[in-house]
Amino acid sequence: MSALSLHKRIEENTGLLIFGILFVSSIGGLVQILPVLNQESLQEPTANTKPYTAVELTGRDIYIREGCSVCHSQQIRPLIAEVERYGPYSRAGEFVYDRPFLWGSKRTGPDLHRIGGKFSDDWHRVHLIDPRAVVPESIMPGYPWLASRDASQTGDIVAKMQALSTLGHPYTQEQIDAAESDLEGLLEIDALIVYLQMLGTGLDEEIIR
Repeated sequence: MSALSLHKRIEENTGLLIFGILFVSSIGGLVQILPVLNQESLQEPTANTKPYTAVELTGRDIYIREGCSVCHSQQIRPLIAEVERYGPYSRAGEFVYDRPFLWGSKRTGPDLHRIGGKFSDDWHRVHLIDPRAVVPESIMPGYPWLASRDASQTGDIVAKMQALSTLGHPYTQEQIDAAESDLEGLLEIDALIVYLQMLGTGLDEEIIR
């Protein structure tokens, strides 16, 4: 059978065509994925990357619940324009303890991966309650209810940390036992600010310089 007749047969047979597409796509996927599975640099945390504390983990859950990741990415790509605007590009080791990843693909608002330490806690507090009070052109909605909700009521923090521990996050039993007390007296807005102030701070200092 000539190559031309084989090609024509595949084009005329829907099932064979679908199989061919899936087969070729699978090969391409395996070529990309298999080498990554054994690349240690993608699985090892950077020197300053630590598992989320109870407060940071709660803040992250609030970030997800309120849909912040819909408008804000957390992945600075290694492009000059991105690095100049947002800071050092994101490294794989910084996301070792992220479940799920919040890289995102759409930026209605700026990327937040290096937001930690750029603004004060008070700035974040005002911004979350009334964004236009500090950024007049902002189209971000306000989240005033975060300033009245008890952070300790945002899910079962002990169960979350225990589950993450079984997945390999190096929490000690002391950290898990102290999780509920760490959240005492905090509002949801406090936990969210703690999470935001942590973003991007796991990068080694020599890389930042």
